[in-house]
Amino acid sequence: MNLERPATGATAREGLPWLPALAFFLVLTAYYIIRPVRDQLIGAVGSTALPSIYLAVFVATLLLTPLFGYTVSRFRRAPLLACSYSFFIACLLAFVPAFLAQDRIGARNLGNVFYVWTTVFNVFVVSLFWSFMADIYDSVRARAVFPIIAMGGMGGALFGPVLTSTLVSLVGVASLLVVSACMLTLALGCLLWMSRRQPPRQGTAVGEDVAIGGSLLAGMKAAWSQPFLRNMAILMLLSDGIGTLAYALVADSVHATMHDKVAITQFYSRLDLAINLFGALMQFTVTRWVLVRLGAMWGLIIPSVVNVLLLLCVAAASHAVLAFPLPWFGGAVAVSVSMITIMQVVTRGTAYGMTKPASDALYTRVAREERYKGKNFVETAVWRLGDLLVTSGVVGLRALGVGVAGMALICTCGSLLATWISHKAGTSPDLLPEPDVGTRRAA
Repeated sequence: MNLERPATGATAREGLPWLPALAFFLVLTAYYIIRPVRDQLIGAVGSTALPSIYLAVFVATLLLTPLFGYTVSRFRRAPLLACSYSFFIACLLAFVPAFLAQDRIGARNLGNVFYVWTTVFNVFVVSLFWSFMADIYDSVRARAVFPIIAMGGMGGALFGPVLTSTLVSLVGVASLLVVSACMLTLALGCLLWMSRRQPPRQGTAVGEDVAIGGSLLAGMKAAWSQPFLRNMAILMLLSDGIGTLAYALVADSVHATMHDKVAITQFYSRLDLAINLFGALMQFTVTRWVLVRLGAMWGLIIPSVVNVLLLLCVAAASHAVLAFPLPWFGGAVAVSVSMITIMQVVTRGTAYGMTKPASDALYTRVAREERYKGKNFVETAVWRLGDLLVTSGVVGLRALGVGVAGMALICTCGSLLATWISHKAGTSPDLLPEPDVGTRRAA
């Protein structure tokens, strides 16, 4: 495999990344329109359903991995984007008649299928977007513009829940799926426009807009053989623990306190709004400064340290209640999960606001096959394996009598380990070198 050094200063990479930011806004708007619809299922049945659902998600991602590897190996960049996004657009529209016939199909059966599909949709569509970004930006430029692109996505993540909360009681779920499909179609148009205008990187062994070739399972193999991807896979498993733990515990609270599907959908849309507001605050204040001044590695380390401190607070006061009202929660958060909800807002907001731009900036320093296949495997199959392990662990620990404080202490150990792995990932010997100092200052 040829490790090409990214060129710097390409014309298409100069200026503000307004078109990538718009594309990511549309991608996350499409997802966050339907995410509350997905989450209301878990709010209705509780966390005990999560292990079996995440097992189905994990199996689905494993089955799609060789298909994605085949597509990446055989198709150039534009057809790859078109085929992948068109598949998910068609699936969204196919769910419309299913939701209209929900009474005949059964709400639980349809909900289980939709939850699995939506989760797979999210990881593949977002991972492919960032693989494309890592393909067209070099390392130094990526650290400067990826937080801006991520802010565009945060705009969509804020707009989507507001749109869902406003429209769900007026037009119903089926119409929301059509709106989501339209947003994803517009996003695809932006990406195809960018791919057509983006010239090949200069100074590379091969042109960038060519089929990558290679093995269908190259991403899976690279995740265990390449030091950087192996560290990122371990970090994915460790970092997934706290977010999935909070998600499961919030689901249990909603299951115990809320029973109306529209109300549950609205609650989750407001929770997403709070998380994404916090993530946007991170990007507006510290993320770009950290990535440009300190480097992408610190964008991984700082969130792990925040998780350690937050988990210690949860272990000490898992049943604490906020002393002031949060209107976007609609007063629906139960006393027993108030601190857990705070944990979910802060940890997910930090992950979206800092960890994601930092990790994607590091992916610019690997070869093309690893940017697409390896990155996709880590962010789909490995991520969903983490969901399965954590949710199964929550059920098992509860059966053994372990409470929220005990789980928080266990996750604290995982976050401490994640801090060390973050440093290893950022200094992996197989990462391509950064552009020279003069280019860094110019960026």
